[in-house]
Amino acid sequence: MENVYGGGRRTNENGLRFERETSLDGALAAAGCRISGNRVYLGGEWIAVSAPKNELYTVILGPRGVDWRERISRKILPDEALLNRMNNTLYILEKKFQQAAGSVDEKLQTCDFKKRQYEKLTAGTGISRVEYGYVLCDFFRQAQYRDVREYIEAVGCWYEFREVPLSRLGLGFI
Repeated sequence: MENVYGGGRRTNENGLRFERETSLDGALAAAGCRISGNRVYLGGEWIAVSAPKNELYTVILGPRGVDWRERISRKILPDEALLNRMNNTLYILEKKFQQAAGSVDEKLQTCDFKKRQYEKLTAGTGISRVEYGYVLCDFFRQAQYRDVREYIEAVGCWYEFREVPLSRLGLGFI
């Protein structure tokens, strides 16, 4: 049965397009960085590690001896993550695309919980801080999301619309 309220195949296709258009690696490359594997270079200096989804565990946490099963009860996957080597901060980016009211509405309200889960994962690893933010489509500019946007900021998370917020990633060149 097709979801006539905006879900289904068309929303999935548009959501995937939104994720591609808001690619962290694409934004970094456009800003003059070179990406090699998961490593991000500016000039010749290795400044960050970019890791989408499961690669957070294989490229960033695994080498630090983290087994997620020992720290949290359910594995969580970021849309994209960036470990800034200059300030030892892990930036989690979640991308949310919506065309009509639906399940994504309530997912925005989980940012504080998820940030705390990522903090549990990084405790004792040398990663000094976790920042958690959203890249939202324009749908979330509507007045009905004002309270949710205020909540996101009140709990120490952030959001941007339609673009990867390189200026929030502490890289210093933006």
